[in-house]
Amino acid sequence: MRADETVLTPLAHEVPNSARVDDSDALLRLAADTLRVLAIDAIELAQSGHPGMPMGMADIAAVLWTEFLCVDPDDPAWPDRDRFILSNGHGSMLLYALLHLSGFDLSLDDLRRFRRYGSATPGHPEFGHTPGVEVTTGPLGQGFAAGVGMAIAEEHLRAKFGSDLVDHRVFGFVSDGDLMEGVAQEAASLAGHLGLGKLIYFYDDNEITIDGSTELAFSQDVLGVFRAKGWHTERIDGHDRAAIRGAIERATEQEQKPSLIACRTVIGRGAPNKEGTSGVHGAPLGPEESLATKEAMSWSGHDPFFVPSSVYDLFAAAMRKGRTARRSWTSRLDATLVRDRELRGRWHAHFDPGKVSLHTLNPKKHAATRAHSGQLFEQLEEAVPGLLGGSADLASSTKTRFPGAATFSRTERQGRNVCFGVREHAMGAVVNGLTLHSGTRGYGSTFLVFSDYMRPAIRLASLMGLPSVFVFTHDSIFVGQDGPTHQPIEHVASLRLIPNLWVIRPADAVETTHAWEIAINRHEGPTAIVLTRQTVPALPRTSSALGSAGTSVLREGRDAVVIATGSEVSLALQAANLLSITGIELRVVSVPCVEALEALPIKEQEELFGVRLPRVTLEAGATAGWKGLAGADGLTLGLDCFGASGSADELANAFGFTAEAVATKINEWLRERRT
Repeated sequence: MRADETVLTPLAHEVPNSARVDDSDALLRLAADTLRVLAIDAIELAQSGHPGMPMGMADIAAVLWTEFLCVDPDDPAWPDRDRFILSNGHGSMLLYALLHLSGFDLSLDDLRRFRRYGSATPGHPEFGHTPGVEVTTGPLGQGFAAGVGMAIAEEHLRAKFGSDLVDHRVFGFVSDGDLMEGVAQEAASLAGHLGLGKLIYFYDDNEITIDGSTELAFSQDVLGVFRAKGWHTERIDGHDRAAIRGAIERATEQEQKPSLIACRTVIGRGAPNKEGTSGVHGAPLGPEESLATKEAMSWSGHDPFFVPSSVYDLFAAAMRKGRTARRSWTSRLDATLVRDRELRGRWHAHFDPGKVSLHTLNPKKHAATRAHSGQLFEQLEEAVPGLLGGSADLASSTKTRFPGAATFSRTERQGRNVCFGVREHAMGAVVNGLTLHSGTRGYGSTFLVFSDYMRPAIRLASLMGLPSVFVFTHDSIFVGQDGPTHQPIEHVASLRLIPNLWVIRPADAVETTHAWEIAINRHEGPTAIVLTRQTVPALPRTSSALGSAGTSVLREGRDAVVIATGSEVSLALQAANLLSITGIELRVVSVPCVEALEALPIKEQEELFGVRLPRVTLEAGATAGWKGLAGADGLTLGLDCFGASGSADELANAFGFTAEAVATKINEWLRERRT
């Protein structure tokens, strides 16, 4: 036994569920056993799932949900509710059981359909799919980091609107696996630095992972690490309900430190032959062990999915407190909005924003698209007051900073510029938490080549349908002398593979303005805005109006159409001008967002590109994905190898991205088509 190890209390089996329960702790114990049995029954019926965590953390859940968590099942989206995050989402049946007992729109029949196609109870919690689920979890560490974003949002909004309207906490359950993942460690470091005192996590310290004991790969002093990061920490027996209650009370007293409560638990608590083993982590107990567990709990006389009426009553009483709190909050909000016209305007701008229109930047200005984007932040600061975010220590390069706003910090909670530090993975998940919270909208930025560090968070934003905004600069080999490690090749193509993510690669000031308008006004999914480091010329336009999907026909032609994005649009125009001298006329179309293009009817696409014109695609990156748009007999010009160190001009010559080289390739291709 380690020096700081907590001795666990024995499981009490003597409470008959059919009896009237008067003792409050006995009732909590009964509630915890109910959570355990609901998980056992649902997982047995599905023949799939993870019973170990729900059985191990049931005592903590019972205390938290019945005595501390302030939510209203009649209004799951109430802005000032406490947030509960199940970061160890494989234990989803614990959350589903809690939601059912608390009166959310989740029935026993829904629990019986656990993990079935189309059910409200999927294998891992999914935001927007199940009432009461605050964030999609399962990929370990993501929920942990998203909760940090929610806590930042709470602090920010409380500073702006006062504690009468914003004053809630973020609670979460996390596992060994969460804490092993780097994203959680990045987010924990940021949370400690920012002093997010309304953030409280319960660490399921059961010393078991899928492969066996945590000693196989994990021996760090977790609480020591978190204390070093600036967290309040405590270790308790996770089955001692009085200890759980006391730890929560002490954590809620922390004003400038997030809290990690390490709860020594037994995985599969109550299963006579499997508790404390990895065998109970991710597989049903089996009929014999399920029966033995129920017998040990004096539960064997009940049908599957039985819930004692006293347990329903216990949770109903807890939810009555939440309903009362929500009604009181609504009255305060209504009175405040009537009394304070200025605050009313600010509140609606945060919580009920309308459509945003931005003034188009100077369409004749030659500049890097990252510079165009940076200019828009003055407009965004005023037009979208709920937007906050920043960069992974690259604001001077990505040009993503509100010029009139302060930096969010321990002492300046109204700041809108968030310094994420060199923590791309956490940044992506924190941005999602900011966007999930309501009243705030998150964005983050870094170099495009580092989008790989953020991919899990971007994917989850797409899955949840979150309108998070991800800004990526230094978008091609034209980064130059930093060399191939910093020159993205496959990254744009890779991002376009993520369903529901719109990837926009603007070519000039007009398209950059439009890109931000799309990102801000899009509410059904995230947007990635991909920008150049190098200066690009202003495109020849007769107006700033763009066609469907933000496309532009910049040059008419009869022989072929060149479809280009970003910095390659001007290159396509230069090549077209060279070929025009030889009598070849190219149509040039800028397509900043392939996803928006593909949403158009085929007829509109054909009209845009010319009904029978042969197609050329041009982008300084991987050609994967372009072949479908070019067609079987089309020409795809791109780069399917790594770059090199050298100036942008040297690399353009070396890899064939000059007007002369592009014109030559198109000319040769057209000649081959004629023979």
